[in-house]
Amino acid sequence: MSYLWKFEDYLPADRRNISDRLISVETGSIKLRSADTGCEGQNVTVRLVVTGEKIQAACDLVNERYGWRGYGANHRIVMDAHHITFTAEVDDAVVGTITLAIDSPHGLAADSAFGDAIDGFRARPGAKVCELTKFAFDPAVQSKALMATLFHIVFVYGRRTYACTDLFIEVNPRHVRFYETMLGFERVGSLRQNDSVAAPAQLMWLKVDAIREHINRAAAGTDGSRARSLYPLFFSPADENGIYQRLVDATARAQVTATRPSPRPVTEARYTIRNPARFRKARAHAAACFQ
Repeated sequence: MSYLWKFEDYLPADRRNISDRLISVETGSIKLRSADTGCEGQNVTVRLVVTGEKIQAACDLVNERYGWRGYGANHRIVMDAHHITFTAEVDDAVVGTITLAIDSPHGLAADSAFGDAIDGFRARPGAKVCELTKFAFDPAVQSKALMATLFHIVFVYGRRTYACTDLFIEVNPRHVRFYETMLGFERVGSLRQNDSVAAPAQLMWLKVDAIREHINRAAAGTDGSRARSLYPLFFSPADENGIYQRLVDATARAQVTATRPSPRPVTEARYTIRNPARFRKARAHAAACFQ
């Protein structure tokens, strides 16, 4: 796959060793060659988000795109142990985002409309369900390669970290063909109302093992029946170990940094708020994207 970047390309000649970390210490990130994603001359990155600043940017994109479609503009991106958000960025601007939600005692967002259908999958021996949610992409960035990279990194991280078996997504009826053609999702049942966007929704399902099969066939050049799919633009299966390890290492490092004690006791900090009203307004705005 020609768009695939090589880890060593980003290192000086005397340091080209696969063990070197090519990621931000803030979050796990994968850098791409801009020419291969249609973003010539720009820095292109896919990132696993662990900071509030990037969650805010992702939330802003979701509300912009959902609002444009008439789905409301007050949506939140959950930031907890069961929700993992990824972003696609061009020159540090978030142009795409998607959140992987792992099943928990609180369930999934799709349970609101399709709980009975998902429960049927949960009842299967060894099943662990998950869903994709809060997917948004800037229409000004027409890059199937960047979108494919985003989906592949979600698959690599979700499968290896959580061992999910069944993946779901709720989509508007107009987007059903995209998920069927591009990723191989299948429809589950009929349309139902999604109250969070006040619109009809179709539940779609994809067996996680089937994703692995699609990736392998595309890499081997034997998936000709899916010429329009995203799988031929995925990373090579041989590169998945390196991608996953970089995401895990950087995220662990960021979490250690976030929990490291301050060198000074909190009680020693001194702050002066000159405009309390403006401060409260800013704090309320920042909190709008969190649960």
